[in-house]
Amino acid sequence: MNKDITTIHRSMISRHRRLFTLLTITLLLSACSVSYKFNGASIDYTKTKTIQIVDFPIRATYVWGPMGPMFNNALRDIYSSHTKLQQVKRNGDLKIEGEITQYQQRNKSVSSEGHSAQVELSMTVNVRFTNNVNHAEDFEKQFTASQYYDSNLSLNSVQDDLVQQMVKDITEQIFNATVANW
Repeated sequence: MNKDITTIHRSMISRHRRLFTLLTITLLLSACSVSYKFNGASIDYTKTKTIQIVDFPIRATYVWGPMGPMFNNALRDIYSSHTKLQQVKRNGDLKIEGEITQYQQRNKSVSSEGHSAQVELSMTVNVRFTNNVNHAEDFEKQFTASQYYDSNLSLNSVQDDLVQQMVKDITEQIFNATVANW
């Protein structure tokens, strides 16, 4: 009989522990769930309805042809997909303009044999942001992104992917600085 009570008691404790664990996990998941969206939540759409994005020319010493269109398209895409702003050719409530000022590669680390082991590819964009609804938010600022690749690889073999990653990083930085207020 003592054995039966101990077994029943252990079974009840085990059930209670499972129930407690399940409730704890449920509470933690519901309490800690985070909804993260790039939705332009800081934009007052009653006052700000349009955005003008001027093509960014390449002013860097070193130029890779596809970089300009890749950057300009990605910049327009992030605003069209994450805001309700209408893109206009002129007189936008918000205006983004600038230029790609730097695109370069440099040796970043050296192997034990004294040769370059890793190369850093970087891109810098100068941005002039004008908020015609609230000029206190106007700025001119540079945004930079870097990617690294093994020096045994040629730049031509990795350039497309690396530039796409840098463009994504820089356009997100610009988006955050202009309309997400991060």
